[in-house]
Amino acid sequence: MFTSFMITFREGLEAFLIVGIILAYLTQTKREQLKHHVFTGAGLGVIASIVAAVAFNILAIQFEGRNEEIFEGFVMLFAAIILTSMIIWMAKESKNVSSSIIQKVDSNKKYGILALVFISVFREGIETVLFLGAAAMNTDNTSVLYGGLLGIAVSLVVAYAVFKYSSHTEIHKFFRITSIFLILFAAGLTAHGVHELQEGGVIPIVVEHVWDINHILDEKGVVGSVMKSLLGYNGNPSLLEVLSYAGYYIAVGIGLNLPRRDVSAAIAV
Repeated sequence: MFTSFMITFREGLEAFLIVGIILAYLTQTKREQLKHHVFTGAGLGVIASIVAAVAFNILAIQFEGRNEEIFEGFVMLFAAIILTSMIIWMAKESKNVSSSIIQKVDSNKKYGILALVFISVFREGIETVLFLGAAAMNTDNTSVLYGGLLGIAVSLVVAYAVFKYSSHTEIHKFFRITSIFLILFAAGLTAHGVHELQEGGVIPIVVEHVWDINHILDEKGVVGSVMKSLLGYNGNPSLLEVLSYAGYYIAVGIGLNLPRRDVSAAIAV
């Protein structure tokens, strides 16, 4: 539940902030007549995200046995890649998000603004669907649903508070904190994705169990199951799982230290 809460909280907050920044800028520049395009774009983005969620669930239930393991493995690895790219981008560009959005608004009128909001909201929605789908593979759907709904509700409250009581330009400090948890979550997704692909026979096992500490902390127990859903804990991991888990942190470290790229032509909140 905590995992799904953090995912929808983070993604929801990003979407609400994008819409809020655009609405606030339209008010400041006395272009309130364009606000209905913002609301329309946001509504269409939400609807498209719901359709994507339904399509994902329909696709997921089509797989059984080995095919299910392969599907889950690829979904987890893809989700980890997308999540990590978002984290690295935010770490480098979060201080410039507002100016980037404003530049986009100034370069678009009417339906261009509608498309801008739609793409922004739909992107966050697709990411949420993908991340929640990967998280649901490690836990039950009920807790994922409740945690996801709670995360969206809280993100709306926080976004409102940010615009009412503080400067949205300081929100990067908050994203930096949540990124720590998301990195831990993505590392677990990577290792678990490798595990599923090994179960499906896509990649070799090499060494089946580097260690086995399930007698100390059982991955099927209360604490172990929570750690599994949050961090991808495995009491008896294979060699490739251990290497992928450690390698993920090395890759993130390299990504965070790469030179900042010019992304002024795109909004990638």
